Amino acid sequence: MATKSKAPTYRCTECGWGAVKWVGRCGECQAWGTLSEAGQTAVRTSAAAPSRPAVPIAQVDATLAQAGSTGVGEFDRVLGGGLVPGGVVLMAGEPGIGKSTLALDVAARAAREGRRVLYVSGEESAAQVRLRGARIGALADTLYLAAETDLSAVLGHLQRTEPALVVVDSVQTIASAEVDGAPGNVGQVREVASALIQAAKAANIAAILIGHVTKDGAIAGPRVLEHLVDVVVQFEGERHSRLRLVRAVKNRFGPTDEVGCFDLGDAGIVGLPDPSGLFLTSRDRPVPGTCVTVTLEGRRPLVTEVQALVTESSGGSPRRTTSGLDSSRLAMVLAVLTRRAGVTVSAHDCYASTVGGVRLAEPSADLALALAVAGAHRDAPLPQGLVAVGEVGLAGDIRPVTGLPRRLSEAARIGFTRAVVPAGSLTEGPPPAGVRVREVSTLQDAVELALGWQA
Repeated sequence: MATKSKAPTYRCTECGWGAVKWVGRCGECQAWGTLSEAGQTAVRTSAAAPSRPAVPIAQVDATLAQAGSTGVGEFDRVLGGGLVPGGVVLMAGEPGIGKSTLALDVAARAAREGRRVLYVSGEESAAQVRLRGARIGALADTLYLAAETDLSAVLGHLQRTEPALVVVDSVQTIASAEVDGAPGNVGQVREVASALIQAAKAANIAAILIGHVTKDGAIAGPRVLEHLVDVVVQFEGERHSRLRLVRAVKNRFGPTDEVGCFDLGDAGIVGLPDPSGLFLTSRDRPVPGTCVTVTLEGRRPLVTEVQALVTESSGGSPRRTTSGLDSSRLAMVLAVLTRRAGVTVSAHDCYASTVGGVRLAEPSADLALALAVAGAHRDAPLPQGLVAVGEVGLAGDIRPVTGLPRRLSEAARIGFTRAVVPAGSLTEGPPPAGVRVREVSTLQDAVELALGWQA
């Protein structure tokens, strides 16, 4: 009777986890592509003569990494000044959010300046990209289109075209014949990204790679993709809204706290240097259940209106519905209002939303949300021209927030004349001219002040 051969054992090179057969993902550390057959001789790299000697850091020519403007001011703000030769930018976002439109606009602007640009489309034909370019006015003589899904063909286009900028839409649709698996899997994305990045840096080409996202909003593919590129920008925005926010998640050439605002329309995507007016409602008289706050998106202050509606619950369990706000944050604010400020909403349905499709995740919007709910519950409007900024604690206290002078200056520029802020905030500096600022230490004081503030 023949004996059964023993199956080879595979071990993870990261954590040492073992498996009887090869799997793509380690069951212990969850790393991809790290399992190798046990007993294989480790490959060691020997020293070799360097291609160029090391030089003192002060003697390195910094002009080679000088950023060049893309022609889109809001995109330059996020990138830290523009595109750097040899730098690789990964643009990620949900389908239809405007990634390809912005990339094609940037490519056309670079081509109009006399630079040669290559746009590689793996999802659409060249004719489809040309139609979009005509619609948004992104046609140029030195903008070359190539519809390719094979990595070797893309690298061939790079060698033949010798562009100053290359756009790949998208990195998950390109595949290499040297790697097993369908386009978009972990091995393919790693190989494609590595080859494109190596080619871009070797030829000093600025590159924009467009990437897909998963259902939870994370960038699809291996985590190493984000480590390989120089800049990672994320598109945000609601599908029913024209507003798009572009923020830098990683940036080797500039800050990561800048946010670009864009308006996505039929004629393309346009930067919004002053987006605050999009998040406010124009009305002749105050309405109960509304309050304005000033949030910081990166270093940019945005004046945003929060709306709330409180009605008696018709069922056994009151509803809590939000749009543009964190539902858990609303539940916490409602609990503090009931326990600390005497605004009992435990038997009422509460609805809260923002204006313009903006999403508020900063705790500084807590006070505006609480005042909007209190005003809706008492059916009493807040004074016209009032903004509220502050974080609400579980003890009913109002905590200070950062960047208050910038917030108040932006509110004064829009035309607001009153502000409710946490106690001790004015130590950072005097308020702007024309703004009457009142400090509060508890949520109950804030509610009574805002609802009773006379002219």
